[in-house]
Amino acid sequence: MSNILRLNRQGAARWVTGWICSCFLLCAILPTRAQVLPSDIPAAFSTATATYDYTRREVEIPMRDGAKLHTVLVIPRGVTHAPILLDRNPFGVDKLTDVERSSHADRIVAPAYGLFLRAGYIVAFQDIRGKYGSEGVYVYERPLRGPNNPTAVDHATDAWDTIEWLVKHLPESSGRVGMIGTSYGAMMVAMALTQPHPALKVAVSINPAINTWLGDDDFHNGALRIVNFDYYFGQHSIRGDAGQLWRGKYDDYETFLEAGSAGDFARKWGVDQLPAVQRLRDHPSYDAYWRAQALEDILRRQPAKVPTLWVASQWDAEDIYGAFAGFQAVREHDPQGLHHLVIGPWPHVGWMFDGSSLGAIPFDSNTALHFRTDILLPFLDSQLRDGRAPPLPTVIAFQTGANRWQSLNTWPQSCAAGCPSKTSRLYLLDKGEAGFTAPSTDTGADAYTSDPAKPIPYRARPIRPYGAPESSWARWLVDDQRPFSDRTDVLVYRTPPLTEPVTLAGAAEVNLIASTTGTDGDFVVKLIDVYPDEYADKPELGGYQLGIAMDILRGRYRRGFDAPAALTPDQPLTYRFSLPNVSHVFLPGHRILVQVQSSWFPLYDRNPQTFVPNIFDARPQDYRPATIRVFRSRSQASFLELPVVSTATPRKALAH
Repeated sequence: MSNILRLNRQGAARWVTGWICSCFLLCAILPTRAQVLPSDIPAAFSTATATYDYTRREVEIPMRDGAKLHTVLVIPRGVTHAPILLDRNPFGVDKLTDVERSSHADRIVAPAYGLFLRAGYIVAFQDIRGKYGSEGVYVYERPLRGPNNPTAVDHATDAWDTIEWLVKHLPESSGRVGMIGTSYGAMMVAMALTQPHPALKVAVSINPAINTWLGDDDFHNGALRIVNFDYYFGQHSIRGDAGQLWRGKYDDYETFLEAGSAGDFARKWGVDQLPAVQRLRDHPSYDAYWRAQALEDILRRQPAKVPTLWVASQWDAEDIYGAFAGFQAVREHDPQGLHHLVIGPWPHVGWMFDGSSLGAIPFDSNTALHFRTDILLPFLDSQLRDGRAPPLPTVIAFQTGANRWQSLNTWPQSCAAGCPSKTSRLYLLDKGEAGFTAPSTDTGADAYTSDPAKPIPYRARPIRPYGAPESSWARWLVDDQRPFSDRTDVLVYRTPPLTEPVTLAGAAEVNLIASTTGTDGDFVVKLIDVYPDEYADKPELGGYQLGIAMDILRGRYRRGFDAPAALTPDQPLTYRFSLPNVSHVFLPGHRILVQVQSSWFPLYDRNPQTFVPNIFDARPQDYRPATIRVFRSRSQASFLELPVVSTATPRKALAH
């Protein structure tokens, strides 16, 4: 018993000794409060800005409903009595004003905006309502107050309230304000024109989205632009930028084809959750919803008050309709000539970058730089500074082909009453020929089979998403069209080599007489400039097929965009629609070529070629091949009404 007790006492002693040692060891390892190192990040840090030539100021500007809109002001140091240039957009103004940290103002903004800062302008960038740093509810292309917007606020009131605040709270300013914007931001400018603040003295709307059903972002003549699902996801799924919609394949052609209908794609990728996508599905036709917010119609009812520069890009893959529609609408009630139009040879947003060429096509000068320095800035100065700049012509158009700037008194040249111009019918003829003489035969037609299972790509594959880093989306409209001329589901008509120039200034009108074995169908028409087989100036352009104007019509809307109707199979029907505006010269030795086809994928969703109530939700069994016949006889002539300007028309060429 004593031995057991002795052993127990020895074991207990050892346990106590080990416990005490462990405690000492743990205490040695754990630091005390006095041993915590101070942070290397100070509680507050002030950037040394003594050498900066500007002040960057962030302000939250209150709107009439209490929402505050995040605004970044870039103010050149030392300016007084300076004009203000306001840009309202949904793209994140903090990012737009910190392109590269620098002590120089023109290095923290896009280079095009550096021009304004160097000229002594205060530039204000603002996140629109509900995006990035701004409060309030975001609504995609928020309609102006009316049937689609019963609230007390819209983008016109937000612009008014912003300008009111700026002129009262910027002691460095002159109290004179201009608005400028591109794309969505240009739509903000157009909306502000419907209720302009008295301090708004000038506006510049570049590549604006004016009617997103007829010819801008969302639809073209009823065909849904499914490439925009990336934009809807990136802009609408979160307050900031959600980035690129994920992909399962490298080639978008395969991605969208495998998905099925537009609705199938939306459900598979989750974008059917977005209210904007739901509205596209619910309003596939040009109904009261779209008509109520058609900005060209709203502007047409407004008296012209603010000198405005509408800027169009001839190869704009996103908003090719808006600038022309806006300008033509306001000119109807503009006796003072306050509105002007500039047409440049650029892609969407191309005015901001190098304009010496687009893809393989050279323009012989930096056209964008010329626009910024010799047209845009003098126009702004004339309204916001001393007003001493010479009057701006009504229209300044860069004429591609001839590669020269022109001063014009109206647009389009071919449609102005009394102007020395003409329209000319370019007929589709036998044996793949095209010409300006009507067909002489009583019969004649060409046929092709359109198969929704093998749609025609809108550009050479593989097709990358437009937002992908390696994407060349900006220049696809000038891609060589030869890869499509050889397809059996594309009809091709071409003139002989021209012996004299053919000058266009306006929009070509398509008059296509065709039949289909289906009950619906799309018609894509391309007007193309074919370079000579051998081209000495740039040999790689030998035989190049340059798209000049191309667009689509969804057949169900042949009787009216608000009245979709099934097509009668095998019955010749007339399809009329406009191609985008152009300012172009087909030079001697070139040919004019027309392509006709029935798909353009995945730029637009596939037409099942079977009439269904809503193509957005077409089922796999609805997609069927159809045989299309295009007629070219004396009594059933298919042609393009070209806006040909008489060679005798006097035009002033501008230096560049």
